[in-house]
Amino acid sequence: MRRLRVVARLLRVLLVVLLGLAMAALFSVYERLGIAASRERRQRWSQLFMRKLSNALPFKVRVVGKLPQQPMLWVSNHVSWTDIPLLGMLTPLSFLSKAEVRGWPVAGWLALKAGTLFIRRGGNDSQQLRQQISQHLQQACALLIFPEGTTTDGRSLRTFHGRLLAGAIDTQVPVQPVALRYLRNGQTDPVAPFIGDDDLLSHLMRLFTQDCAEVEIQLLPPIASAGEERAALAFKAQQAIQVALFGAEQPIIQPQRRAKAA
Repeated sequence: MRRLRVVARLLRVLLVVLLGLAMAALFSVYERLGIAASRERRQRWSQLFMRKLSNALPFKVRVVGKLPQQPMLWVSNHVSWTDIPLLGMLTPLSFLSKAEVRGWPVAGWLALKAGTLFIRRGGNDSQQLRQQISQHLQQACALLIFPEGTTTDGRSLRTFHGRLLAGAIDTQVPVQPVALRYLRNGQTDPVAPFIGDDDLLSHLMRLFTQDCAEVEIQLLPPIASAGEERAALAFKAQQAIQVALFGAEQPIIQPQRRAKAA
């Protein structure tokens, strides 16, 4: 019975991926015909895909707080690749991702067609990245970033990188902090994190052999960015998420370990 459940869940995800490929292929056709697909349209289609994918995953989702009524720079803690569809289904969003994702089979192409911004980790291109994020926000398009730069096991936070928030300061766009928590039997879920040497298929198999876990998404009060220093703004966002997740003012820094980044 469990094997049948796993197969059924995998087939459902596969169907959603095929839908995403069809949508991305349509954007490619538009490009060849010289028909410009606006970022707003890409975001709407991406949201539809993310909603379908989230519904195919074994999670019961609870959203706390209000969706922002204007485009903001969304800032979230990062636990797994599943963070992206779970947050992306809530509202039209673009994403900031590591450059390596662009070369991934299927996922990289889908991310590119959805309008994802790619960043080289450790690259000396801070100013270029700042301009890229600023330009995106100036077009009144919401953007989601994971300022920890990598995933954790969900039990602590890493230091937020302030350089990723500089674009919000330049454009005076508010920051929308998001606290994301995976729970299983009332405790931090040990299955959901995508860290270490995990690969996507193995992670899916682990998820699908288990009963549904709970996901709590807290949309915290927005933080004004105008006139802030980027380090101070990053610290405020980190503290807001830290308190929402762990109820402590003092940030808990994740010990050094190999981890994944989306």
